[in-house]
Amino acid sequence: MYKLAAVFALMASPALATGLEIEIEGEGANGTITVDLFEDIAPKHVEQISTLAGEGKYDGVVFHRVIDGFMAQTGDVEHGKLGGDMRRAGTGGSDRPDLPAEFSDITFDRGVIGMARAQDPNSANSQFFIMFAPGPFLDGQYTVVGEVTGGMEVVDAIKRGDGPNGAVIGQPDVMKSVKPIE
Repeated sequence: MYKLAAVFALMASPALATGLEIEIEGEGANGTITVDLFEDIAPKHVEQISTLAGEGKYDGVVFHRVIDGFMAQTGDVEHGKLGGDMRRAGTGGSDRPDLPAEFSDITFDRGVIGMARAQDPNSANSQFFIMFAPGPFLDGQYTVVGEVTGGMEVVDAIKRGDGPNGAVIGQPDVMKSVKPIE
């Protein structure tokens, strides 16, 4: 009886996206990247990203922090919309709750996508970053949610920021649209 109830519970729960299609445009990058989401590794984070993408919350959100040789960060659906006050980009999240960490043994290699967070490991919400190069010092410290499977050349072209914190000056590149792939 328990197994049958578990099957019905799985059938009733919403299907997680298995990936994302992200259209990027701007002064640096123009094109589409595809992402494989690791729903088995970080199910809560993948559900959050999938829901936000499905609701169109990531559409028009900028890459606000981009550090050459390290990573490109985006996903601030609260303060990171193109046309908003870019001085606040990177300080917000979404109207959904923060998530408990889902650390894994996956290493932060080139193209890996991790969840951005504050000092509290359980503070990830909507922001994520894409690695330009390996960053094994992040392993076990941030939740890995996926990896780029197509269009890494578009990621490589994202407009870089200035200074040690990588704040993008002027017109940042933007995620024009983010669509879940099921």
